[in-house]
Amino acid sequence: MNLAPRARIFGFALLAAFPLLSACSSVIPDAGGPRPGTTPVTRPAPSPAPIGTPRPYIPRPSESGTVAARPIPATPRPALAAAEVPATATTAAEAGVIAGPEFNELGIAAEQATAALKAFRLSCPSVQRRADASGLTQPGEWTESCSAAKEWADRDATNFFSRYFGTVQIGAGTSFVTGYYEPEIAASRTQRPGYDVPIYRRPDDLVDVDLGLFSDELKGKKIRGRVDGSNFVRYYDRAAIESGVLANRGLEIAWAADAAEFFFLQVQGSGRLRLPDGGIMRIGYDTQNGRDYVGIGKLLLDRGELPRDKASMQGILDYLRADPVRGVAVMNENPSWVFFREITGPGPLGALGVPVTPRASVAADPKYVPLGAPVFLSLDRAEPNGLWIAQDTGGAIKGANRFDSFWGAGNDARAIAGGMSARGSALILLPRASVARLTIRS
Repeated sequence: MNLAPRARIFGFALLAAFPLLSACSSVIPDAGGPRPGTTPVTRPAPSPAPIGTPRPYIPRPSESGTVAARPIPATPRPALAAAEVPATATTAAEAGVIAGPEFNELGIAAEQATAALKAFRLSCPSVQRRADASGLTQPGEWTESCSAAKEWADRDATNFFSRYFGTVQIGAGTSFVTGYYEPEIAASRTQRPGYDVPIYRRPDDLVDVDLGLFSDELKGKKIRGRVDGSNFVRYYDRAAIESGVLANRGLEIAWAADAAEFFFLQVQGSGRLRLPDGGIMRIGYDTQNGRDYVGIGKLLLDRGELPRDKASMQGILDYLRADPVRGVAVMNENPSWVFFREITGPGPLGALGVPVTPRASVAADPKYVPLGAPVFLSLDRAEPNGLWIAQDTGGAIKGANRFDSFWGAGNDARAIAGGMSARGSALILLPRASVARLTIRS
């Protein structure tokens, strides 16, 4: 939003946040909030305070803990023999491209192919407009498959992919896959007792600067900050925002019930807010404050403050909630802050600007996978094996054959995504014209 500011973006992903936790971008607890028959804990409305003064964090227990789904083991297909990837490679084309097997040899289930075709069809308008940073495809090479997808019968999806696509391996072909999902936490559109954690929209004084306008050597690089007098300075970090530096500016789009749950939703980059009246408000990533993302899970593990057997979603939440002062201090060690906007149409939206599809969409590095391209995964965990469509990106999703699988919303999605850590091999499906051009040249 990408979903994984994944800080997915954001996005995020929780692999960067919590190595050994296995989840990618969103190990989010069940929504908390005031329970029927209890008196909500009230916190004063945030007000401006000296920078660095933490806003009080009053923990609220979640409705229940979430246990990662038990992995279903599988035997991955071995990667194809490949030459060593040049140390200077920064794109898929530079990493090396090897022609792979025919689609019909991959053993993809018909229902998976159908879900992938629907997602691919949705992505086609954006795919044909985007410049491909991976170096794998050229303008016009998607036209034939996208035109055919408009009218192709979903029930015959296997033949669609077999007819219009070939497979390639990028570099060594060894893949690492995590998972993310759309969290749901308790929140209110207005501040009220039990809902006092502000969810901000993008501030007007947050400025994006394209450094390429000032130097050809800086093309493609951007920074974010704010103007302070005649100087351009870094934007406020998490500690300053928690202290109330943005309060009383009319930036709040909602108020969350639990600071720790909202922290994790920021790592995710999008989610659902369960309102007091039972309604749902969906929010998506708008922008970020320009500060580097720091994974607090890794910090706690490195310091020995969190034992490895507690390096789970619930273990980290328990740690944050056990000591309110310590909890806010740890969260503030991640200076990154995500700003949101309300999403009123279908969602959540991926980097292509279209809704991502549960169990069919993955986030990938666009320098190594053309966004919109089908991806075949064969891993040591059965759940993510099969066909996916690259529809999203993520700050922690970098490099060849690195993917973040999207599992939707709800308890099952949270359980699978929260424990997803799979290794094996990957193939990218490209239009046959692209495959012929790439493999003949190589």
